[in-house]
Amino acid sequence: MQDIIWLLIAYKVPPEPTSKRVSIWRRLKGLGAVYLQNGVCLLPQTDDHLRRLKMIENEITEIGGDCVLLHTHGLDPAQQQKVIARFQADRDDQYREFLGKCAAFQAEIDKEIRIEKFTYAELEEEDAEFRKLESWLEKIARLDFYAADLAGEASQQLAASKSRLDDYATRVFNAHDENRQPS
Repeated sequence: MQDIIWLLIAYKVPPEPTSKRVSIWRRLKGLGAVYLQNGVCLLPQTDDHLRRLKMIENEITEIGGDCVLLHTHGLDPAQQQKVIARFQADRDDQYREFLGKCAAFQAEIDKEIRIEKFTYAELEEEDAEFRKLESWLEKIARLDFYAADLAGEASQQLAASKSRLDDYATRVFNAHDENRQPS
């Protein structure tokens, strides 16, 4: 295993206002950072991550906090693997939530087919929900730096959701086919 370099940010912010503290936490989690403990987290070293962490550092300083940015790496392959496992676990948590939404989406499509609710309005609504699923998976995948276990299953379930939506769309179009020949 090659030596992986991470960016470590250790910070402390004033307890008030809470909204500033939460904003910093959200931004770091939104970058895909893993927290080693309160106020200490890691990201893979990239120019983009470094730039964004420097911006967060400035924000922390502006609100009266303290922040240190460092390059770091695991002392040995076992330590490195522990960190990678933390990144993977965080992504798998997100993939699990995504898989639950895919199951709910597919169940909704199945229900619409079962009750024969073949309307364009419903199709548009379901299509919009599917687009949200696509966007969500893209976001998770961008933060999946170390190939989490559930990535493949998430992709398969998105494809299954698309297939269900396509089947539903065909049924809607057939139900409203203005080009049918009179019987």
